[in-house]
Amino acid sequence: MVEIAKPSPKEVEKYLKRWDGLDNYVFQEQALDRLFFKMCPKNNDIHDVLLKSSVLNDFYGTNIFSIFPVAQHILEMDIDKKLEAGDSTLVNEITAVKTGGKVKHFYSFATKYCSHHQPLKFAIYDYYVERCLMYFKRQDKFAKFKLDDLKDYPKFMEVLHQFRDFYGLSSYNLKQIDQYLWQLGKEYFPRKYSK
Repeated sequence: MVEIAKPSPKEVEKYLKRWDGLDNYVFQEQALDRLFFKMCPKNNDIHDVLLKSSVLNDFYGTNIFSIFPVAQHILEMDIDKKLEAGDSTLVNEITAVKTGGKVKHFYSFATKYCSHHQPLKFAIYDYYVERCLMYFKRQDKFAKFKLDDLKDYPKFMEVLHQFRDFYGLSSYNLKQIDQYLWQLGKEYFPRKYSK
């Protein structure tokens, strides 16, 4: 059975220090910051949205095989005001994309797209963060939620804030909590891929 140290400022600091040593991720995040903050900060031009969507899909391996319908969907939504406001309902709206006659759900991608515009207002959901939240829920009962609740973005954000408060981590922003949980999940809950 997996045993993970209880979240604490000391544990978060340990993982944030490790993060700073992961050159591939650090440089990748810096490149994304340049793209999202300086080169293409708005979402009113298909070229900018397509570029950001493609790079995110590649860097994060979100496995979206046809990125253009996703970019078109984002463009049509006129999302900049909701991004600026940190409107958590935006993620669920971006998630469902009609492509090839079907509606597909790109939840993790949508959290990443919003987070890279507003990292202090939108947290990233992924497999590793999910595994950690479920583990600590079982261990310490820091909040009441079900696994499916994590796929509803406003509920996910509520759970993350409860996690942060319960463990006394309120001095850390959402990006730092993500870097901590992502590394922790990667270490303790590695994905098994078939060959």
